[in-house]
Amino acid sequence: MTFLAPTMLYLLLVIPILILAYILAQRRRQKYALRYASLSLVKEAMGRGPGIRRHIPPMLFIIGLTAMIVALSRPFAYIITMTQQGTVILTIDVSGSMRADDLKPNRIEAAKEAARIFVSKQPDTVRIGVVSFSGSATIVQPPTTDRDAILAAIDRLQPQRATAIGSGILVSLDAIFENPLPQTADGPAFGRFTATPPTRLGGPTPTPRVTAVPRGQYVPAIVVLMSDGQSNTGPAPLDVVDLAVKRGVRIYTVGVGSADGVVLNFGGRSIRSRLDEATLKAIAEKTDAEYYNAQNETDLKAIYETLGTEIVFKPEKTEVTFMFTAVAGAMTLIAGILSLLWFSRLP
Repeated sequence: MTFLAPTMLYLLLVIPILILAYILAQRRRQKYALRYASLSLVKEAMGRGPGIRRHIPPMLFIIGLTAMIVALSRPFAYIITMTQQGTVILTIDVSGSMRADDLKPNRIEAAKEAARIFVSKQPDTVRIGVVSFSGSATIVQPPTTDRDAILAAIDRLQPQRATAIGSGILVSLDAIFENPLPQTADGPAFGRFTATPPTRLGGPTPTPRVTAVPRGQYVPAIVVLMSDGQSNTGPAPLDVVDLAVKRGVRIYTVGVGSADGVVLNFGGRSIRSRLDEATLKAIAEKTDAEYYNAQNETDLKAIYETLGTEIVFKPEKTEVTFMFTAVAGAMTLIAGILSLLWFSRLP
């Protein structure tokens, strides 16, 4: 416990002085009684004495005075509060294959509608961000509690070209920790963190130096990554997912479509877009999260409804002056009432 006005605590030195004065007053009272020739005559005259009851009101008064002095020092304490909060990054594949209409009206529109439902079901304390990825990844909306801004970002998503799941993971981590990723000619490097520079021009991709979170512990943030195809550009997803593990971020993956895929026309070429479930499952498993498969728009909405944030217990520094003031008032009031009832006087 800490205090805004700790010098007021010196007033507590008055308490032992009052206790000593009370003890001396009681001894003086006993000595005065001994002046009578016969104590039995005194007892007969006074009747049955109050016994221990006469000490209760003064004791309560001293307790109340102590609490009042502590209240004057304005105490602060760390109180554990429980709240549902955290950060969720909706990482959505906007590659060209998301135009496929095996989900109605098509994959990307079904995903956007499911994302809207997800946003509507989250508590106001949860910060939600939106990341889109195709040939590269972009933070469409940094994490915020502004639901209108989040929904507007989801509405802006449009299909593009290629699928870079690894880039989507990197930029999602960047969105969580709000620090720009080092950039390379191919987009974000392997981390948002302090990178070790290559030893020569054209050398290996920089590797990040991060402070690892102990295994099994997590930050209050998750990534919900949804994709319908195979990663065909950017860093390999399983090469960068260790960054999420080190940072304590779980990545829930959602596979959209079927393992057989669909045939789409790209510039006069027919290409079959297949769902790489093995990679998505591995991403979720390595980060202690879960993989979901969405075969239709109903399943996709149900998946988003089951994904939620955790109840977080965190210490908050709170002034607790009111608690000591309440105790002081209650003790003083009780002491006064008992003294009036028992002895017809205040202590």
